[in-house]
Amino acid sequence: MPGPRLRIGVVGVGHVGRHHARILAELPDAELVAVADIDAARAAVVAAASGCRAEDNADALLSDVDAVTVAVPTEAHRRVAQPFLERGIPALVEKPIAVSVSEADALITAASAGGTTLAVGHTERYNPAVTVARPLITAPRFIEVHRLARFPERSLDIDVVFDVMIHDLDLVLDLGGAAPAAIEAVGVPVLSDRVDIANARIRFDNGCIANLTASRISRDRVRKLRFFQKDGLIAVDCAAQHVDAWRVRRSAGADPAIEGGALEVPPGEPLGLELADFVRAVRSGGRPGVDGREGRRALALAQQVADAMETGS
Repeated sequence: MPGPRLRIGVVGVGHVGRHHARILAELPDAELVAVADIDAARAAVVAAASGCRAEDNADALLSDVDAVTVAVPTEAHRRVAQPFLERGIPALVEKPIAVSVSEADALITAASAGGTTLAVGHTERYNPAVTVARPLITAPRFIEVHRLARFPERSLDIDVVFDVMIHDLDLVLDLGGAAPAAIEAVGVPVLSDRVDIANARIRFDNGCIANLTASRISRDRVRKLRFFQKDGLIAVDCAAQHVDAWRVRRSAGADPAIEGGALEVPPGEPLGLELADFVRAVRSGGRPGVDGREGRRALALAQQVADAMETGS
């Protein structure tokens, strides 16, 4: 795409944000101007590795960036991102978009008033396995999801629903193409004061049922989705970037036959693809892959799951 490179900054360079900086420093259409973090020493280390300047305050970036990515704790998303959006500076905010639907609405309003782009970091949308599976998922009747992670030293300010399950809530909404009609959920705080493992059963208005389990106290890392539809199954392993697709072939006078197997999935780093898409959207004036309204939609469903949850407390 012709034109100067996009001057971009990263606010928050902890577990996720440091990877934002690494990737943006390498994108040919972007120039990483600065990183900001309240931990000045951490900002300095990431800045040195990325070849940019370090700041300890997000406001220091307002005057010299064309766009920004925000990877601070969820409770600070609105406070950090809103000043950029109000000044017409595009922002990509990590998931979940905000701590509440009302704060998500405030960010969407700020982006609209500033006439600028608001993207949300639902990275799994950019997973090459999801991209390959997408055209095959036409009318799922049952969706089964398991996303298991080890106990982290991050994101403990939010329940596992908002930290982990929200990835799959977004995918189910996007790929299932229907609105939730009823929700049953259970959650258990195990190693923290917040819910660490949860299960949700969601019935959609088209009759599809989704059963989702999310955990951040597992010994194994699992990120798998299976879509069952008439005469077919699509199994997606987001971690391994692997897709299996099976279908039933029926012909007159013969028994049904099952055919299919593994599909070719081109390799790719989802976060890199997401950030490249954000840069493309800003430079072209186009729509990002996941905009503020879709980020709000996923957050709203996560909140519905949390509201329906029985914790036994």
